[in-house]
Amino acid sequence: MNNQSSIAKLDVLLSIYMNIGDQIKKIRTAKNLSQKEVALSLDMDQAQFSRIENGKTDPAFSTIEKVAQALGVGLTELVNVEEDILEVNSYDKSIIEKMALIDQLEEKEKSSFFTILDALVSKKRLKESLSNALNLA
Repeated sequence: MNNQSSIAKLDVLLSIYMNIGDQIKKIRTAKNLSQKEVALSLDMDQAQFSRIENGKTDPAFSTIEKVAQALGVGLTELVNVEEDILEVNSYDKSIIEKMALIDQLEEKEKSSFFTILDALVSKKRLKESLSNALNLA
C-alpha cells in the first residue's frame, strides 16, 4: 500500500469523523432523547454535548464511543446511514466495514486504536495549521 492510498483512507475516515455530530443528533432525536438527557448520562455539560452535535468541537473517539453507548448504539451505527451508503463507492464501504470490526474489539483494544487515531488526526491538523501559517508569512 502506498503513502497516497494511506492518506486517502485517512481522509475518508476523517470525513466520517467530522460528520459524526449530525448522525448523533439524528439518532438522539429518533430515540426521543433530549440533549440534556444524553449529556447527563455521559456526565457531560449539556453545552459541550451541543457543541459535539453541532460540529463546533471535535470529540475524541473515546467520547464518541461513550456517546454511542449512551444512545444504545454501536459505533458503526453512528457512521452507517443507509441512504448515505447507497451513494458511496466500494472504498467507502470498506471503511464502514472496518468500523464494524473496530466496534467488535475488546475495550482495551478500542481504546488503543482510538488513541492512535486521535494522534494521527492531531498530527494532520498540526501539519495543515503549520502549512497555512507558512503560506501566510
